Amino acid sequence: MSSVSVVIPCYKYGDYLRACVDSVLDNPGVDVRVLIIDDASPDDSAEKAHAVAASDPRVEVRVHQENKRHIATYNEGLLDWADGDYVALLSADDMLTPGALTRAVALLDANPDVGFAYGHPVHFRHPGPPPPANQGTGGTAVYPGHWWLERRFREGTGCITSPEVVVRTDLQRKVGGYDPALPHAADIEMWMRLAAHADVGYVKADQAYYRLHEKNMHAAAGALDDLRERRIAYESVLAKCGDLLPERDRLDALVHQRLARFALRRAFRAYDRGRTAVVPEDELVAFAAEVWPEYRRLPEYRALAVRRRVGARTMPYLQPLVLSAVAAKGREWLWWQSWRRRGI
Repeated sequence: MSSVSVVIPCYKYGDYLRACVDSVLDNPGVDVRVLIIDDASPDDSAEKAHAVAASDPRVEVRVHQENKRHIATYNEGLLDWADGDYVALLSADDMLTPGALTRAVALLDANPDVGFAYGHPVHFRHPGPPPPANQGTGGTAVYPGHWWLERRFREGTGCITSPEVVVRTDLQRKVGGYDPALPHAADIEMWMRLAAHADVGYVKADQAYYRLHEKNMHAAAGALDDLRERRIAYESVLAKCGDLLPERDRLDALVHQRLARFALRRAFRAYDRGRTAVVPEDELVAFAAEVWPEYRRLPEYRALAVRRRVGARTMPYLQPLVLSAVAAKGREWLWWQSWRRRGI
């Protein structure tokens, strides 16, 4: 029977612990051990963690005397404590769906070249309850790691929330822990580092519940800060794993252009929504110029230029006309290309 070490960091999330741990322990055919690490919560979270542990010998608790922050807490559990075949990191306010570990372990057992497995995360609004989970029909997919990694660079964004991932413990130790230089993007950087070394498995089912509430760690992150963090994450992967990636320069270009387009899109959409007073347009454009010097050639920059000419006050009213003109221009361009190919 394969074993899974599950690390549950907790900071002021004691009220969620019971549901979180119960969702982990209810996985038939898997040898599960759980470590709750309370990061010096100022409330009664540590007491609640000990109460959960007292009800099941598979659960143990560590309590920090001073707050070490989330990255150090993650790495303590993943690198110092975990000794199972596989390891999972699950925030105390999240839960696994029924049988999630059973499904992920089956995929990993059957595919030794797969370094981690994930599935679909179900987001639900606190106080819930979460919706019924789709447990699938046993379908899985295996993607070559470098192919999956290129998709992330091409799209410039992640496809994983976090609690739905199960990793081979030996691979986790090989690539190291979460990077403290990336407090808000360490997770996406971790998945990409893992994919640089191994294939990626996907379970075609709901694998975890992600609880949405006002205390979520990323809830306060602004658009520009998010883009900056993502940039650092992608550049970090190339710096750490570039020797494993033969098309490193192409990946670098792909993601920097994509991030520039994201920044410019957020800038021009502020005009459409009447939010130019609160969206940092100049900083977003400066970011685009920094990551992609040819940003003025991008279609998003042209869209921004049109909106600047129209003006912030008028644009929300003229948006349908502008979009229609853009669409008509696109159709005209397609007709012209077709005409050229026919050689008329």
